[in-house]
Amino acid sequence: MANDPQQPHASFLRAHISEFWSGDLGLTLVNIALCVLIFVITPLREAGLHGRIVLDLAVLVLMISAALVVDQSRTATAVVVTVVAATAVVLSAGRVHPTMFLHLLGSVLVTISLLLYVRIVLLVTFRGGLITWSRIQGGISAYLLIGLAFASAFQFVEQLHPGAFSFVTQPADLDQLTAKFTYYSFTTLTTLGSDINPVFPFARSLTIAESVVGQLFPAVLMGALVAMALQSRPKT
Repeated sequence: MANDPQQPHASFLRAHISEFWSGDLGLTLVNIALCVLIFVITPLREAGLHGRIVLDLAVLVLMISAALVVDQSRTATAVVVTVVAATAVVLSAGRVHPTMFLHLLGSVLVTISLLLYVRIVLLVTFRGGLITWSRIQGGISAYLLIGLAFASAFQFVEQLHPGAFSFVTQPADLDQLTAKFTYYSFTTLTTLGSDINPVFPFARSLTIAESVVGQLFPAVLMGALVAMALQSRPKT
């Protein structure tokens, strides 16, 4: 049987992607993209700036490339790629033809995609090898992704049950709603508190869940990294 001429190219590409994620560069780029997205683009987008799609695409490409090389089954990889692709299609359709159904579906898919991103980042973070700066960057990326996932979940609750949250000033459009819930999510994750209040019971439960995750995740992450560091030390 003749060899597939594209097989060497696929193996070559996979090897380069694997090398890219084995160092610090992959998680560094994810961190930079997430920080710019959360702390710069999202607030400016609330004021009418259109530029988030560039960073969204950057994070999407990085996460898919990581999904292709991390240690997981082909089924898991296919699920990640399928969900991310479906999310991109639904969000684009919601921009072109905005309907409540598309907005609700988009919020659900974004939440699932972000949680899948968290899983991918943690798989990269806890791969075998020495404990390096990239492990810390992986923890930071996962923490930021968790905040974005909860923001999308809050947005779904508000869209499904208008009035679930009490705002000082009501959001005028979807971009403002996204920006407000991004702010609310991270003030909840860090237990800082904000001027947005959950009114609907499920919104309150989700808020409590995020505050608990915000406290436990850093502690569990650091404990796991310390345990890995101790295990990797040469025995005397």
